[in-house]
Amino acid sequence: MNTLALTHNAPRVKRHALGLLIVLATLALLVAEVTHRAGTLSGLENTYSDLWHRLSGVRYAPKHTALVVVDEASLSRYPDDPLVFWSPLFARAAATLREAGASVIGIDFLFSITPEKWFGKLDLPKTEALQQYDLQFRQELNYGKSILAGSVVRGEPDKEDSLLLPHMDYLLSLPNTDLLAGVGLADLYPDEDGILRNFTLAPTAKLPKEVLSGAPRLSFGALLATRAAGLNPANPNLNIGGFALTADSRHLVSYTGPSGTIPRLSFYQLLEKDALHNPAVQAMRGKIVIIGADYFGSNDLHATPYGSSLAGRTRTAGMAGLEIHANIVETLLSGQTTSPVSNILRWAVNAIVLLLAIGIGLRTSPWTGLAGTLTGSLVAIAIGYAAFRHFLLFPAAQLQLGLIAGFFMLLGLRLTREERDKARIRNMFNGYVSDDVVEMLLASGQRLDLSGQSMNITVLFSDIRSFTTISEKLSANETVEFLNVYFERVINIIQAEGGRIDKFIGDAVMAEFGVPYPFEDHAVRALRAAAAMRVVAEEFKGWMRNRFPDRDIPEFGIGIGIHSGNAVVGNLGSAKRMEYTAIGDTVNVASRLEGETKTMSCVIVASAATVRAAGDNVITGRHDTLKVKGRSEPVEVYEIIKIAV
Repeated sequence: MNTLALTHNAPRVKRHALGLLIVLATLALLVAEVTHRAGTLSGLENTYSDLWHRLSGVRYAPKHTALVVVDEASLSRYPDDPLVFWSPLFARAAATLREAGASVIGIDFLFSITPEKWFGKLDLPKTEALQQYDLQFRQELNYGKSILAGSVVRGEPDKEDSLLLPHMDYLLSLPNTDLLAGVGLADLYPDEDGILRNFTLAPTAKLPKEVLSGAPRLSFGALLATRAAGLNPANPNLNIGGFALTADSRHLVSYTGPSGTIPRLSFYQLLEKDALHNPAVQAMRGKIVIIGADYFGSNDLHATPYGSSLAGRTRTAGMAGLEIHANIVETLLSGQTTSPVSNILRWAVNAIVLLLAIGIGLRTSPWTGLAGTLTGSLVAIAIGYAAFRHFLLFPAAQLQLGLIAGFFMLLGLRLTREERDKARIRNMFNGYVSDDVVEMLLASGQRLDLSGQSMNITVLFSDIRSFTTISEKLSANETVEFLNVYFERVINIIQAEGGRIDKFIGDAVMAEFGVPYPFEDHAVRALRAAAAMRVVAEEFKGWMRNRFPDRDIPEFGIGIGIHSGNAVVGNLGSAKRMEYTAIGDTVNVASRLEGETKTMSCVIVASAATVRAAGDNVITGRHDTLKVKGRSEPVEVYEIIKIAV
């Protein structure tokens, strides 16, 4: 019967568990998704992204760019010449690169003043050498291979911005005075934590209308890539390497690697007599070459993901601006763009991991569930890193938040369910087991398998002798009265020994020891209870005589049968009425032994199984082997005289 009920309920239980799993996983997904979209996790996601950069090291080989660095070695070659007077040197360097076959030359210096204008301020004699000091540089600009750097000067919130551009003499030297094609805005915009992870194709600037026309609009790196790709910088629908030109839109820089990954050449090497024969210079052929500063005190170093610690603080000196511009060019032209994973893929991965983790938590203990959550968090990190290696950004922090949300929902559900289970157990056993036993059961953490379980218990049956004759001589109210008085005393005895009142069958009492709490000494407890009931029965004779004198009722007496063994214990019945009870051979034998007390003319009869389980402190009387109705094998039984335990 129990097996059939369990088999019948199994699909329903499985459906309930599956439904609960889906609900919890969906809620965890929603919590994580809402938080992710709100940007709350962006700081942690950036931390992970920075970590992926440092773990990856060099991500891909740069193919489009090279650097010419004004470094300490170059400065030491011209110790007496301030950089403001280096325009002839820049001209020679650019000419060497042009002759070596460089595709485009970007000069990451802002020439806001010319030496010639500076000389004019000093009222120096207007010699031909001074007046033509910048001629070579202006001529080199006129070749159209070089791009100059400009900057946006941000105004107050309620005021317009302005442009900081190269000196007009240099702008006029550009072919057709085309600022769109000859000047790139070299501003770099770090994130709020100071780390430079993104770039813009066209920084937004609040400029006067008269300035907007013909003013530079592309960022320095974007203009270099545009020119190298042969595209028209003035095209309003410009698309560079799949990046559409949208004002102030931010894109991830796909760094090639840490500082030093992009090939570099010291500036002074371009100025040597045999520079064109230098293999390093020849390697510049077809490359976008950026000339810029990378010396101590240049004030052009920026924090990148490669230099930030887990706390978001800079660990190294940073990356020079010219190398960041080169990385932006590589991002635009290499095709190695780092982009977020699609929403569908992100949701699918999150759902799978959450279903697994929450599924484990539903079936196991909170500690195992916590271990599953931590394991899932490590899996999220592994997925994030693996995705990054394939130039995808997977939000590991979002998945981790979902796992944490799922764990706490599980914990709350478990606590609620445990409290609900405790309340149900208290209600189930209220009046049938002492409160102490119920609390012991709850404190033990053991969960009752109400669907049915086999337990080793001791069953006690007690019946009132000659009850039919007694009840015939009493009114209905009097019968109920004496039963209630007697049962109250019996119940107290049984519950004091940790027994459970299973049911009252007319004048009979059925009780189990060892259930719901599995006392190991359940046989001893049952025998002690029986001995105490025998004493109560003797005392109750006097109560009956005093309460019902001259009724000619039979003398009050009881019979008690006890047997120990395995029984099936669980909830039996229908959907409308369920009863927690014990069934099986052990119950049947105990019931039959109660009837044998009349045959053996004694009050308590216990099976040999109960006597052996109780130990040596049981004093027995008559001994017999009985053929019990409904059982093929005989039962060895003893009269219980006394128990000394």
